[in-house]
Amino acid sequence: MRKAEIKRTTKETDIGVKLEIDGSGGSKIETGIGLLDHLLELFSFWGMFELEISAKGDFKIDIHHTNEDVGIALGKAFKEALGDKCGIRRIGWASVPMEEVSADVAADICGRGYFKIIFPQGLKPEGSEGYGAGDAEHFLDAFAKQLGMNLHVKINGSGSDLHSTLEPAFKALGLALRSAVEIDPRRKGVPSSKGVID
Repeated sequence: MRKAEIKRTTKETDIGVKLEIDGSGGSKIETGIGLLDHLLELFSFWGMFELEISAKGDFKIDIHHTNEDVGIALGKAFKEALGDKCGIRRIGWASVPMEEVSADVAADICGRGYFKIIFPQGLKPEGSEGYGAGDAEHFLDAFAKQLGMNLHVKINGSGSDLHSTLEPAFKALGLALRSAVEIDPRRKGVPSSKGVID
């Protein structure tokens, strides 16, 4: 069973993550950041991951530390659950539409963390409840780098708000990562010509 449980405690946050990669899409997400909770529920549902996240942070200052540390802990959980990565497809991609917005996501679990997001014509829609486009970028950057994943996200079209803009992106992320972590029965060993993925 590809599972992991991560506990990350700092002077600023206390994060707990339980992950089962080969799940049925169930989740219990309580980060204290409403929009992030919703987006991670969508990610879990479409990725078919069993995911539990609890977070306590220094919200009297702002949401930055909690948002970033949840991304760090989630990336660590995936990396631990994947182990030596033998047999995985490694690369996955998906495109998801939602009304006037679509999102293209490509992921490569190659051991080298990199993240890039493109909003249409530089548009960064306003967020709600204190959560903005920059916060989503920081979360995804932390997640990708801790997992050791190249992650590219491209938003097409212009949503009326951050919620409608990011929702298809997190659905596509779930689908792309689901594909990347699937076991390919024809793949013997690590999916790298080097024979190892760090």
